[in-house]
Amino acid sequence: MTLEIIGFPISNTVRATRITAHEKGVEYTYTPSKPHADDVLAVYPLGKVPVMRHDGFELFESGAICRYIDQAFDGPALMPKDLKQNATIESWVSAATTAYDKEILRNYIVEYITNKDEDGNVNRYVIDRTVKKFPQLFAMLNDAVKDGFVGGSEFTLADCHIIPILAIAQAFPESAEEFGKHSALQDYLERMSERESFKATAG
Repeated sequence: MTLEIIGFPISNTVRATRITAHEKGVEYTYTPSKPHADDVLAVYPLGKVPVMRHDGFELFESGAICRYIDQAFDGPALMPKDLKQNATIESWVSAATTAYDKEILRNYIVEYITNKDEDGNVNRYVIDRTVKKFPQLFAMLNDAVKDGFVGGSEFTLADCHIIPILAIAQAFPESAEEFGKHSALQDYLERMSERESFKATAG
């Protein structure tokens, strides 16, 4: 049975799993589906995306799905064998799915899109509080890509998770402004944007 990835097209975590599959060279079926849709709930009763099916095996949470794809299929390894380097990449995968997803996506971009008053004006309380964290978040990531990729000199699962977040962050004013202050990060995303996995998962 072909690998199937199910999830909302604009979700950064869904895109992370798709980038992983492309980087591994794995053929897969992508099923666009919103959170809490029946096919999502059938795998994950909490209704979050992405979810995955493969040969009768079902899995949820992007970090676990990406690790499964990396280990279950032939293709370039997306996690280092060296213990310390592996742990470094694991820490960045965790940071992407917790700190960066939470602050840049949930507490900033989602607030911009959904939290508006009756006149359509953005309610900025959460946004303004979150923006204060941007200098540290972006500086930390700028330092992390100094050797070419997140946390090191090779493309890994950390990149699969960070790339979709940065791609979205470019489109919003405060995150775009902060992003523009970090040259290594700008160069990094420009290079990542040329990868086939980025282009193939853009829509």
